[in-house]
Amino acid sequence: MEAPGSTTLVVVGDEAGAAIGSLAGLANVESATFAEMTEATDAEVVTWSATSNAPFVVHDRDPLGHVASAWVEFYDERSTLGVLQLEIEQVIDAVARHELRVPDYYVVLEPESLRGTWMHWWLGVVAAASPNRVLPWEPGDAPLAGLIRRLPTARAWPDVDRWLPGVVKAVPDRFGPGLPGAA
Repeated sequence: MEAPGSTTLVVVGDEAGAAIGSLAGLANVESATFAEMTEATDAEVVTWSATSNAPFVVHDRDPLGHVASAWVEFYDERSTLGVLQLEIEQVIDAVARHELRVPDYYVVLEPESLRGTWMHWWLGVVAAASPNRVLPWEPGDAPLAGLIRRLPTARAWPDVDRWLPGVVKAVPDRFGPGLPGAA
């Protein structure tokens, strides 16, 4: 499959649907929410994104979602290292088959409200792979359309098979309100 001509953004957070909905009707943006479309496969989302003629494609299907959940559960001591490693392998294989594609940017809604390990996943682990590709955003700051107009330039994501296996060694910060070890 040919690389998409659009810049793709994945919006993550509790209010992703509302944020994406605010883009309806913009001529240069194609947007969709897949949160309740559980029958849509990751490969279908990639095809939809790659075939868009719009300069910007925005959706809420996180291609790293299973890895994120496995990482958080592992470090919250609710899962095993084997589960995390399996999820990483599955994503790497799916990317190689062109069934998954990491978006150009992640927009992380209300990062201050993220709880413990989730905050470290988004603003630590994922951002470490390409810092300017993870954008913390408070919906009250400005419309999502304004953020799209001001996207920072950044180096591309490294190949997934090079950086994703290393997330098993990315230990979350265990100090902070509500976390073990907090004062």
